Formats: sequence, C-alpha cells, structure tokens
Amino acid sequence: MTADDLSAPLGLQPKRRRRRINIPVPQIIVGALAVFFAAFVLWAVVADDPFGGETRAVVPANLQLTAKPPDASGPPPPPTALADTTAHHDTVAAATTAPPAAAAAPPAPAVPADSTTVTIIDGKTGAKQDVVVPSPTNAAATANATPGAIPAAASVDPKFLEMTPHGAVPKIAADGTRPADAFARPVQPIPGKPDAPRIALIVGGLGVSTSATADAIAKLPGAVTLGFVPYGSEVAVLVSRARIGGHEVLLQVPMEPFQYPDNDPGPQTLLTSLTPPQNIDRLYSLMSRFQGYVGLANTMGARFTASEPSFGPILRETAKRGLIFVDDGSNPRSVAGRIAGANNLPFAKADVILDSVPTPDEIDRALSRLEMTARERGVAVGISSALPVSIGHIAKWAKDAQSRGLLLVPVSAVAVKAKQS
Repeated sequence: MTADDLSAPLGLQPKRRRRRINIPVPQIIVGALAVFFAAFVLWAVVADDPFGGETRAVVPANLQLTAKPPDASGPPPPPTALADTTAHHDTVAAATTAPPAAAAAPPAPAVPADSTTVTIIDGKTGAKQDVVVPSPTNAAATANATPGAIPAAASVDPKFLEMTPHGAVPKIAADGTRPADAFARPVQPIPGKPDAPRIALIVGGLGVSTSATADAIAKLPGAVTLGFVPYGSEVAVLVSRARIGGHEVLLQVPMEPFQYPDNDPGPQTLLTSLTPPQNIDRLYSLMSRFQGYVGLANTMGARFTASEPSFGPILRETAKRGLIFVDDGSNPRSVAGRIAGANNLPFAKADVILDSVPTPDEIDRALSRLEMTARERGVAVGISSALPVSIGHIAKWAKDAQSRGLLLVPVSAVAVKAKQS
C-alpha cells in the first residue's frame, strides 16, 4: 500500500498520472531533409545525364550535314592496319583514313547563302558537328513536301498581319493595300461578252472534315469561293491548299441564333449579351485561326445580325481591317447592308440558298433560280453547304455555265461598297 492509498478519501481511488510522450518534431523534420538531400546528392553523382544543365535548341528536322574538307597541308595519317581484313573492316578503314591528296576528297555539299551553320557539341563525347539550318524562306519553300505544313505558295505577306494576344489578324498594309484586294482572284471575262451576267458561288462549312474539304477543292472550279469555319485541327493547311487551287476564301464567323445555346454554332460565338469589346476579342480569336481570306461571312446569327448595337461594331472592325462582308441571306431582318453602307464596307448578300432542301432536284431548281436572277439583274450570289450532293451538282452546273453565257466570278468581284439607305 502506498502513501497515496492512505491519504485518499474513503471509497475513492487516487488518479493515476498519465505518462507524457514528447515527440521531437523539429528533429524529425531535420532528419527528413537530411535524407532527401543525401538522396539528391547520390542521384546527381550516379545518374548518367550528359546533357544535364546544358542549353538545348530545337531546329527543323530537314537538316543537311556538312563535312569539313581535310587539311591538305598537313601530313597524311599513317596507314591503318584494317585495310587487309574483311569487307566490314574495309568499310571502317575507309571511313577513318583520310585521302592522300585533297583532289581525292569528295566535294563538300554546298551551303545555301541564306542558311545558318550551327555547331552542335556532343555533351558526352565532346565531338563537334556542323548542321545547316535552313532560313525561314527556304523552310517555307519545302513545306509542300512536309505533311501538315502550309504550302509556301499560299504564305501571307506579314505586312497584312497584326499581332494580337490571340495571334495574327488581318490589317491594311502601310501602303494602303487592303487584304481583300491582295487576296482577291482575278476575273477572266468571256471573250466577246464583256457584259455577261455574273454569278458568285460560295460553298461554306469547310475545314472541319478533311475529306469533304479536299473533295470541294478538287471538284469545284477556282472561281467558286470557299468558306471555312475556324474549328478544324488542320484548317490553316486546308485554307492554303484552297488558295493554291485558285479559290478565294472566306472566314465564317459563328453568330448568335435564336434559341441559343440549344442552337449553338460553335465556340467563341458572338453574342448579343456581350459587350462590343468582348465580341471583338472573340472575333480576334476566330480571325487568328488562319490567314489569306478576303472577308468574313456569318454562320447562323439570326438574332445577332438583327441587333445593330451588337453587329455594328463587328462590321466596323471588318471595314477597318480591309475585308469584305458576305451575308448568307438567311435572315431577312439582318442590318448588315445598312451598316456596311454607313461604314464604306464592301458587302455582298446571297440571293439564293442552293441546298436549303438538300436533294438533287431541289438543288437544280435553286441553281435555275440563281441563273434567272443573274440574267435579270446582271449579278447574283448563291451559297450552299459542303454536302457531297451540293458539291457534285454545283460542279456539274459550273462546268457548263460559260457555254450558257454566264460568267462565274469570285465573291470579291460582286462585293460593292453599298450606298447608305
């Protein structure tokens, strides 16, 4: 019995003291850091990374290696003992033995005058190697041979581009040349018929399907204007191929329709609920997706194109950047014509939607209405989607248009500066 038992009140047991465990937290943290540092030092010593800490550069893959000619003034190297062994050893000897005279050395490949020679040093062995890096001009010239590259013939002069946070967007050049004029295709009049009725055909919705776009480029004559939506992963390459094929190009801008967002034309749609600066920022994002277009066209947009407070700033920006605007004709309440006239903006509006009913008979009837409109007014604009049935019938109709006295022209040839009404 302890003294506590004698001094405790009757019937009560003394409280036992709990043993406290002191955890040395600072010492544990210091120990963990020491273990981590030791592991890092061990990895740095053992790991074999010859390029660790060295600056690296990325260069194009189509490189040419240049061999340095041997120094003819120096003594020739001693003969190798590998010359009389097997064929494999003969090859090694030929690669390691210098020729006895400079005349026997193969000529070094010619280095283009506007290329840059870069010396690459092997971080492990110290060996040096000269690599010729083509200039941007030479690299563009060979782009046709590289899948997914933009062909050089379709490159856009930087004087027509302005950099924004989203990328390059069109601008009027310092000499006053407008992109719409620079990228327009020439018109070939019918001999002996200078006043032949003019018809502009636009096939839109291209750029998303690579096969459908390639089909349109291959089958449609160059006078047919092609409209591209800014969403395809290879849209810039496809636009370049279309321009090389002789087509004018339009950027189709998604605009707010009724029942939005249930009826949604795509990302970065211009909305009546946004402020003009917000919509212009979206427009820059869309305009930067590819280059070389003569103007803009709307995709959907029944609500947006009827709202002058929302649509007006977009059309003024279009005029400011030297482009044209094409109204697809789907909205009779569109204010595009009135705003274009007030801002000196070249403007065209589709008279006939060719495949509103996408059947062969209805497309043929729509083409007949388009031809009649052109004969009555002297000019007409037709627009269609890139459905296979539409492409096939338009290509067939266009082949015989000139024989019927009709002149097929790109859309820039019929886009006029509308008078203010």
